[in-house]
Amino acid sequence: MSDPKYDCAIVGDIPVKRFADLILDIGTFLLASGAHSGRVKSNITRMAITWGFDVNLQPTFKGLLVTVKSHCREDDTITMFKESPTHVVHLEVLTKVSHLSWKVYEENLSIGETENEFDKIKNMPHYNPWIVSVAVGFSCAGLCFFAFGDVFNALVAMCGAFMGSVFRYKIAALKYNQMISISIAAFITTMITGLGTVFAIGNYPEAAMATAVLYLIPGVPLINSVIDLIEGYLSSAVNRALFAGFILLCIAAGMTLSITLLGIDNFKL
Repeated sequence: MSDPKYDCAIVGDIPVKRFADLILDIGTFLLASGAHSGRVKSNITRMAITWGFDVNLQPTFKGLLVTVKSHCREDDTITMFKESPTHVVHLEVLTKVSHLSWKVYEENLSIGETENEFDKIKNMPHYNPWIVSVAVGFSCAGLCFFAFGDVFNALVAMCGAFMGSVFRYKIAALKYNQMISISIAAFITTMITGLGTVFAIGNYPEAAMATAVLYLIPGVPLINSVIDLIEGYLSSAVNRALFAGFILLCIAAGMTLSITLLGIDNFKL
Protein backbone atom coordinates (compact mmCIF):
# COMPACT_ATOMS: atom_id res chain seq x y z
CA MET A 1 0.00 0.00 0.00
CA SER A 2 2.95 2.32 -0.47
CA ASP A 3 1.90 3.74 -3.86
CA PRO A 4 -0.72 6.53 -3.79
CA LYS A 5 -4.02 5.41 -5.37
CA TYR A 6 -5.90 8.67 -5.17
CA ASP A 7 -6.79 11.13 -7.90
CA CYS A 8 -7.02 14.71 -6.63
CA ALA A 9 -9.65 15.51 -9.22
CA ILE A 10 -11.88 12.87 -7.58
CA VAL A 11 -10.96 12.99 -3.90
CA GLY A 12 -10.22 16.68 -3.64
CA ASP A 13 -13.86 17.34 -2.84
CA ILE A 14 -13.72 15.27 0.37
CA PRO A 15 -13.46 17.70 3.29
CA VAL A 16 -10.79 16.80 5.83
CA LYS A 17 -13.28 17.08 8.68
CA ARG A 18 -15.67 14.63 7.03
CA PHE A 19 -12.89 12.10 6.62
CA ALA A 20 -11.68 12.69 10.18
CA ASP A 21 -15.20 12.18 11.54
CA LEU A 22 -15.48 8.90 9.64
CA ILE A 23 -12.17 7.43 10.76
CA LEU A 24 -12.78 8.52 14.36
CA ASP A 25 -16.12 6.76 14.24
CA ILE A 26 -14.54 3.64 12.75
CA GLY A 27 -11.47 3.71 14.98
CA THR A 28 -13.30 4.13 18.29
CA PHE A 29 -15.83 1.47 17.30
CA LEU A 30 -12.99 -0.93 16.50
CA LEU A 31 -11.27 -0.22 19.82
CA ALA A 32 -14.51 -0.83 21.71
CA SER A 33 -15.12 -4.07 19.80
CA GLY A 34 -11.76 -5.58 20.76
CA ALA A 35 -9.28 -4.44 18.10
CA HIS A 36 -5.66 -3.80 18.97
CA SER A 37 -4.10 -0.48 17.95
CA GLY A 38 -2.18 -1.87 14.97
CA ARG A 39 -5.38 -3.23 13.44
CA VAL A 40 -7.08 0.15 13.81
CA LYS A 41 -4.16 1.86 12.09
CA SER A 42 -3.99 -0.59 9.17
CA ASN A 43 -7.73 -0.35 8.44
CA ILE A 44 -7.73 3.45 8.53
CA THR A 45 -4.51 3.71 6.51
CA ARG A 46 -6.06 1.82 3.59
CA MET A 47 -8.82 4.40 3.39
CA ALA A 48 -6.42 7.30 3.80
CA ILE A 49 -4.24 6.09 0.92
CA THR A 50 -7.26 5.64 -1.34
CA TRP A 51 -8.68 9.10 -0.67
CA GLY A 52 -5.46 11.08 -0.53
CA PHE A 53 -4.97 11.78 3.17
CA ASP A 54 -2.07 11.51 5.54
CA VAL A 55 -3.17 10.28 8.98
CA ASN A 56 -1.39 10.18 12.33
CA LEU A 57 -3.18 8.20 15.03
CA GLN A 58 -2.72 8.08 18.78
CA PRO A 59 -5.01 5.37 20.17
CA THR A 60 -5.72 5.09 23.87
CA PHE A 61 -8.01 2.80 25.82
CA LYS A 62 -10.63 5.55 26.19
CA GLY A 63 -10.53 7.00 22.72
CA LEU A 64 -8.66 8.00 19.58
CA LEU A 65 -6.70 11.13 18.65
CA VAL A 66 -6.10 11.74 14.94
CA THR A 67 -4.37 14.36 12.84
CA VAL A 68 -5.45 14.38 9.20
CA LYS A 69 -3.75 16.21 6.35
CA SER A 70 -4.93 16.33 2.74
CA HIS A 71 -2.37 15.57 0.04
CA CYS A 72 -4.50 17.46 -2.48
CA ARG A 73 -4.88 20.60 -0.34
CA GLU A 74 -1.67 21.20 1.59
CA ASP A 75 -3.19 23.72 3.99
CA ASP A 76 -6.17 21.53 4.90
CA THR A 77 -5.27 19.89 8.23
CA ILE A 78 -7.29 18.98 11.31
CA THR A 79 -6.69 17.35 14.70
CA MET A 80 -9.61 15.73 16.52
CA PHE A 81 -10.29 13.40 19.43
CA LYS A 82 -13.24 11.09 20.08
CA GLU A 83 -14.01 8.96 23.12
CA SER A 84 -14.77 5.32 22.42
CA PRO A 85 -18.07 3.73 23.44
CA THR A 86 -18.31 1.06 26.14
CA HIS A 87 -15.93 -1.82 25.43
CA VAL A 88 -17.92 -4.89 24.38
CA VAL A 89 -15.98 -7.49 22.39
CA HIS A 90 -17.61 -8.22 19.03
CA LEU A 91 -15.20 -10.06 16.73
CA GLU A 92 -17.56 -10.02 13.73
CA VAL A 93 -17.30 -6.23 13.70
CA LEU A 94 -13.52 -6.47 13.33
CA THR A 95 -13.87 -8.79 10.36
CA LYS A 96 -16.51 -6.70 8.57
CA VAL A 97 -14.64 -3.41 9.07
CA SER A 98 -11.46 -5.02 7.74
CA HIS A 99 -13.37 -6.24 4.67
CA LEU A 100 -14.80 -2.74 4.22
CA SER A 101 -11.37 -1.12 4.35
CA TRP A 102 -10.06 -3.54 1.72
CA LYS A 103 -13.14 -2.86 -0.40
CA VAL A 104 -12.39 0.86 -0.22
CA TYR A 105 -8.78 0.25 -1.20
CA GLU A 106 -9.37 -2.23 -4.02
CA GLU A 107 -12.68 -0.99 -5.45
CA ASN A 108 -12.29 2.76 -4.77
CA LEU A 109 -15.54 3.12 -2.85
CA SER A 110 -16.69 6.69 -2.36
CA ILE A 111 -16.78 8.11 1.14
CA GLY A 112 -20.59 8.21 0.99
CA GLU A 113 -20.79 4.50 0.16
CA THR A 114 -18.31 3.75 2.92
CA GLU A 115 -20.34 5.73 5.46
CA ASN A 116 -23.47 3.78 4.49
CA GLU A 117 -21.68 0.45 4.75
CA PHE A 118 -20.25 1.34 8.13
CA ASP A 119 -23.65 2.40 9.42
CA LYS A 120 -24.89 -1.11 8.63
CA ILE A 121 -21.98 -2.59 10.58
CA LYS A 122 -22.68 -0.35 13.58
CA ASN A 123 -26.31 -1.41 13.60
CA MET A 124 -25.53 -5.12 13.56
CA PRO A 125 -27.22 -6.98 16.43
CA HIS A 126 -24.91 -8.19 19.16
CA TYR A 127 -24.63 -11.80 20.23
CA ASN A 128 -27.80 -13.05 21.93
CA PRO A 129 -27.11 -12.97 25.72
CA TRP A 130 -29.01 -16.20 26.34
CA ILE A 131 -27.09 -18.10 23.68
CA VAL A 132 -23.82 -16.69 25.01
CA SER A 133 -24.74 -17.68 28.57
CA VAL A 134 -25.55 -21.26 27.50
CA ALA A 135 -22.24 -21.44 25.60
CA VAL A 136 -20.44 -20.06 28.66
CA GLY A 137 -22.01 -22.76 30.83
CA PHE A 138 -20.93 -25.57 28.53
CA SER A 139 -17.41 -24.17 28.10
CA CYS A 140 -16.88 -23.89 31.85
CA ALA A 141 -18.21 -27.43 32.30
CA GLY A 142 -15.62 -28.59 29.79
CA LEU A 143 -12.88 -26.73 31.65
CA CYS A 144 -14.05 -28.44 34.84
CA PHE A 145 -13.36 -31.82 33.23
CA PHE A 146 -9.88 -30.61 32.35
CA ALA A 147 -9.40 -29.74 36.03
CA PHE A 148 -10.19 -33.39 36.92
CA GLY A 149 -13.77 -32.73 38.02
CA ASP A 150 -16.42 -35.37 37.47
CA VAL A 151 -19.83 -35.11 35.80
CA PHE A 152 -21.48 -33.67 38.93
CA ASN A 153 -18.75 -31.06 39.33
CA ALA A 154 -19.14 -30.12 35.66
CA LEU A 155 -22.91 -29.71 36.06
CA VAL A 156 -22.40 -27.43 39.07
CA ALA A 157 -19.82 -25.38 37.13
CA MET A 158 -22.22 -25.13 34.17
CA CYS A 159 -25.08 -23.90 36.35
CA GLY A 160 -22.88 -21.38 38.15
CA ALA A 161 -21.35 -20.00 34.97
CA PHE A 162 -24.73 -19.81 33.22
CA MET A 163 -26.41 -17.93 36.07
CA GLY A 164 -23.45 -15.61 36.56
CA SER A 165 -23.38 -14.77 32.86
CA VAL A 166 -27.13 -14.08 32.81
CA PHE A 167 -26.86 -11.71 35.77
CA ARG A 168 -23.84 -10.02 34.22
CA TYR A 169 -25.83 -9.18 31.08
CA LYS A 170 -28.86 -8.09 33.11
CA ILE A 171 -26.79 -5.71 35.24
CA ALA A 172 -24.90 -4.39 32.21
CA ALA A 173 -28.25 -3.63 30.54
CA LEU A 174 -29.03 -1.31 33.44
CA LYS A 175 -25.98 0.80 32.40
CA TYR A 176 -24.08 0.19 35.63
CA ASN A 177 -20.29 0.28 35.63
CA GLN A 178 -18.81 -2.78 33.97
CA MET A 179 -16.76 -3.62 37.06
CA ILE A 180 -19.93 -3.86 39.16
CA SER A 181 -21.47 -6.39 36.78
CA ILE A 182 -18.27 -8.46 36.77
CA SER A 183 -17.99 -8.44 40.58
CA ILE A 184 -21.63 -9.49 41.01
CA ALA A 185 -21.29 -12.18 38.32
CA ALA A 186 -18.22 -13.59 40.09
CA PHE A 187 -20.11 -13.49 43.40
CA ILE A 188 -23.18 -15.32 42.05
CA THR A 189 -21.12 -17.90 40.17
CA THR A 190 -19.01 -18.67 43.24
CA MET A 191 -22.05 -18.82 45.50
CA ILE A 192 -23.61 -21.50 43.30
CA THR A 193 -20.43 -23.53 42.85
CA GLY A 194 -19.58 -22.99 46.52
CA LEU A 195 -22.78 -24.79 47.46
CA GLY A 196 -21.33 -27.76 45.63
CA THR A 197 -18.40 -27.63 48.02
CA VAL A 198 -20.58 -27.14 51.11
CA PHE A 199 -22.77 -30.14 50.21
CA ALA A 200 -19.85 -32.17 48.81
CA ILE A 201 -21.36 -32.60 45.35
CA GLY A 202 -19.02 -34.65 43.20
CA ASN A 203 -15.54 -35.92 43.87
CA TYR A 204 -13.72 -32.61 43.36
CA PRO A 205 -16.07 -29.63 44.02
CA GLU A 206 -13.13 -27.21 44.17
CA ALA A 207 -12.63 -27.77 40.44
CA ALA A 208 -16.10 -26.36 39.78
CA MET A 209 -15.38 -23.27 41.90
CA ALA A 210 -12.09 -22.62 40.13
CA THR A 211 -13.28 -23.10 36.55
CA ALA A 212 -16.79 -21.63 36.62
CA VAL A 213 -15.49 -18.03 36.84
CA LEU A 214 -13.04 -18.37 33.95
CA TYR A 215 -15.54 -16.86 31.49
CA LEU A 216 -14.90 -13.52 33.23
CA ILE A 217 -11.16 -13.55 32.55
CA PRO A 218 -10.36 -10.53 30.28
CA GLY A 219 -8.56 -12.43 27.56
CA VAL A 220 -8.99 -9.85 24.79
CA PRO A 221 -7.62 -6.87 26.79
CA LEU A 222 -4.68 -8.97 28.01
CA ILE A 223 -3.79 -10.19 24.50
CA ASN A 224 -4.22 -6.73 22.98
CA SER A 225 -2.05 -5.26 25.73
CA VAL A 226 0.81 -7.55 24.73
CA ILE A 227 0.29 -6.87 21.01
CA ASP A 228 0.25 -3.09 21.58
CA LEU A 229 3.39 -3.37 23.69
CA ILE A 230 5.20 -5.29 20.95
CA GLU A 231 4.06 -2.83 18.27
CA GLY A 232 5.12 0.20 20.32
CA TYR A 233 1.76 1.60 21.44
CA LEU A 234 2.99 1.91 25.01
CA SER A 235 0.25 4.11 26.49
CA SER A 236 -2.50 1.92 25.04
CA ALA A 237 -0.71 -1.24 26.23
CA VAL A 238 -0.43 0.07 29.79
CA ASN A 239 -4.07 1.20 29.83
CA ARG A 240 -5.29 -2.18 28.61
CA ALA A 241 -3.13 -4.03 31.13
CA LEU A 242 -4.44 -1.90 34.01
CA PHE A 243 -8.03 -2.41 32.84
CA ALA A 244 -7.54 -6.17 32.67
CA GLY A 245 -5.83 -6.17 36.06
CA PHE A 246 -8.75 -4.35 37.65
CA ILE A 247 -11.19 -6.88 36.16
CA LEU A 248 -9.14 -9.66 37.77
CA LEU A 249 -9.30 -7.77 41.07
CA CYS A 250 -13.11 -7.55 40.77
CA ILE A 251 -13.33 -11.28 40.08
CA ALA A 252 -11.20 -11.99 43.14
CA ALA A 253 -13.33 -9.67 45.29
CA GLY A 254 -16.57 -11.37 44.21
CA MET A 255 -15.13 -14.83 44.83
CA THR A 256 -13.67 -13.89 48.19
CA LEU A 257 -16.98 -12.49 49.43
CA SER A 258 -18.83 -15.65 48.39
CA ILE A 259 -16.28 -17.98 49.95
CA THR A 260 -16.36 -15.96 53.18
CA LEU A 261 -20.17 -15.98 53.40
CA LEU A 262 -20.29 -19.72 52.76
CA GLY A 263 -17.68 -20.33 55.44
CA ILE A 264 -15.35 -22.22 53.15
CA ASP A 265 -11.90 -22.03 54.73
CA ASN A 266 -10.08 -24.84 52.94
CA PHE A 267 -10.50 -23.87 49.28
CA LYS A 268 -7.58 -25.21 47.28
CA LEU A 269 -6.79 -26.94 44.03
